Amino acid sequence: AAWLLKAVTCMDLTTLSGDDTPSNVHRMCYKAKHPIREDLLKAMDMHDKGITVAAVCVYPTRVTDAVNALKAAGCNIPVASVAGGFPSGQMPLQTRLAEIKLAVEYGAREIDIVINRTLVLTGQWEELYEEIRQCREACGDAHMKTILSTGELGSLGNVYKASMIAMMAGSDFIKTSTGKEVENATLPVGAVMMRAIRDFYWETGNKVGFKPAGGIRTAKDAISWLMLVHEELGVEWLKPELFRLGASSLLEDIEKQVSY
Repeated sequence: AAWLLKAVTCMDLTTLSGDDTPSNVHRMCYKAKHPIREDLLKAMDMHDKGITVAAVCVYPTRVTDAVNALKAAGCNIPVASVAGGFPSGQMPLQTRLAEIKLAVEYGAREIDIVINRTLVLTGQWEELYEEIRQCREACGDAHMKTILSTGELGSLGNVYKASMIAMMAGSDFIKTSTGKEVENATLPVGAVMMRAIRDFYWETGNKVGFKPAGGIRTAKDAISWLMLVHEELGVEWLKPELFRLGASSLLEDIEKQVSY
């Protein structure tokens, strides 16, 4: 149960659907503040520990709805927004940068950008670095998570290089997937990205966060990711500042397992 509650506190509760409306964003924000039923928390003596999710994640056009809903609920959960040509990363760079700036303007405190996979597949590493660096600049004070879309990078070697470049360019987090690819977060890819994070930390002293996303639907999946982070990066990474789970339907199963 403790591991499941830990997973909840590291979760980016997400809705990225074409039919998102202000009302379903409001409902998600209420759930973000009250992720686990009060009677279950009382049974575990955790009702007064302030258990909430780490952030809510939406499209830029829904950021204002989420900010207002969380403000009305009286909580300080940050709003994250996908931006930068999500999910394909195929828009012109200027358009992507403008989208990032707008999302920050609307009140997003975290930005989940997506890289242009073409630059990885054609070996244009310096161009990739420069694009991510400019995205980092456009984020201003907002935290930047860089989505690598690992299922579309062709090899684990490319995943490692893209991870390193994203961190060198100033990413606060590296993230596996958009959730829209055919292949999303997998444990082998996660291990490669975590080893890049570890190498980068040994080289620079900077701790970069990790976020698996896409296809994480069960409590068992969440525990597997927590265990992998614990083994590869250590217990200090098991906090919302350095580890997030991107999920839309995961919370339902976690609450069910806590209930059992």
